[in-house]
Amino acid sequence: MEVVKDKMTSQYTEYINYLRDVKKSSDNTLQAYVRDLKKFFDYASVAKIDDFSSLTVDDVADYKQYLGNLGLSPASVSRSLSALRSLFQFLISNGVVEHNPAREIPNDKLEKKGPQVLTSKEIELLLAQPNVSDIKGKRDKAMLELLYATGIKVTELVSLNIDDVNLQLAFIRCGNGEKERFVSLYPIALRALSVYIESSRKLLVLHPDEKALFVNVQGERMTRQGFWKILKSYAESAKIQKDITPHTLRHSFAAHLLENGADIHDIQEILGHSDISSTMRYAQLIKNKLNSGYIKFHPRA
Repeated sequence: MEVVKDKMTSQYTEYINYLRDVKKSSDNTLQAYVRDLKKFFDYASVAKIDDFSSLTVDDVADYKQYLGNLGLSPASVSRSLSALRSLFQFLISNGVVEHNPAREIPNDKLEKKGPQVLTSKEIELLLAQPNVSDIKGKRDKAMLELLYATGIKVTELVSLNIDDVNLQLAFIRCGNGEKERFVSLYPIALRALSVYIESSRKLLVLHPDEKALFVNVQGERMTRQGFWKILKSYAESAKIQKDITPHTLRHSFAAHLLENGADIHDIQEILGHSDISSTMRYAQLIKNKLNSGYIKFHPRA
């Protein structure tokens, strides 16, 4: 990050250390704060702001406009402003500043969008992309099939260890302790996972005692970013126009189960949702889809 002033950089570093050491924020959360606050430091350099205590409401308003001029979405702008507000709350609690100018600049109202869901045909196209005649293709096929078969998060996928898989009983174990859950695999996913473990994984791992289920070409645990790149590549080769993220497969898994009559409480348990309201949004998605079809196709609608 470009240093605007050593004092500001030092205070920023203290805040990131606080998030890591005191609040015990995850690595993903820390990286998000770093990315968002880097934008502020870039702006501060341009605006010649060299002290947090000198920042005014007008400065924050200009910063918001600066973010918009960068072409960021309203959601990204809101997230960056939220990061700045949180930083100032930390500075206030440490007696560095007396007020939080970022609190007086509201986020733009965001349009609520339902989860992005692929059609069954799009899922089939995506899952057909990996070339299962090569080592990486077998691995990628197993990862994609596993995500769609279980609805687990990408973080859970890359965190799986080889001993979290039970091929004989066709299930995987996710999480640990009180949040541990077991998710079954359908035959196609089980077969893809078995092929990967028995023929590809042993050739990819760097060390024989590697615990990670899925590894990259360096033989080390697959990362979220690494899987995202793989998924994006296959989405492009399948010519799927939707904006696909790893979470899209989780959304599609839940929506398709509901469409085919699965009980919403069963889906809640599989997804690991502690609150049923998180699962209910898929029910609303299906309801909206049915209503849309009714309006479109009913002769008297």
